Amino acid sequence: MTPRRTRPYGATAYDLGAAHLRAITAEDAAQLGAGLAAIDPWRRADYPAAALTAYLTREDPAARRFAIQAGGALAGVVSVREPWLRGPYLELLGLLPPAQGRGLGGAVMRWFEAEAPAGATNLWVLCSDFNTGALAFYARHGFRQVTPLEGLVGEDLTEILLRKKLGRR
Repeated sequence: MTPRRTRPYGATAYDLGAAHLRAITAEDAAQLGAGLAAIDPWRRADYPAAALTAYLTREDPAARRFAIQAGGALAGVVSVREPWLRGPYLELLGLLPPAQGRGLGGAVMRWFEAEAPAGATNLWVLCSDFNTGALAFYARHGFRQVTPLEGLVGEDLTEILLRKKLGRR
């Protein structure tokens, strides 16, 4: 893994072995917006491609967004918000269908934890309650459910706030 440059998640690129993270471009954002809008949980939440694309290109000094590449192809996206509640928040982890089930998500999760600031005591993520595959994925990576948040992203949808406690001080 490429060492941190200026702040947590502050390098412009990271080599994760199975995947490579690099700063997201407008072209990446357009492709990822369309690809993610076509799959759950974004499809079920009726989240349009244009809104995802706008989110991925929006200026936000507290969020770091990276395109995930594997085998020379665009595979997905990761966005981390830091600082958050005594640790970083994994705002978005989305893998396009051809990239799923190849260990890329696990590589991103190891990077997410390794890059957390020294004083962080938590890692955070939000996941739709119907997204059982993602909930199991996060549980395998040490995340535990904290609380449901009803109606956060849609009237009939419930998100689950998940936390991984870190042993750092």
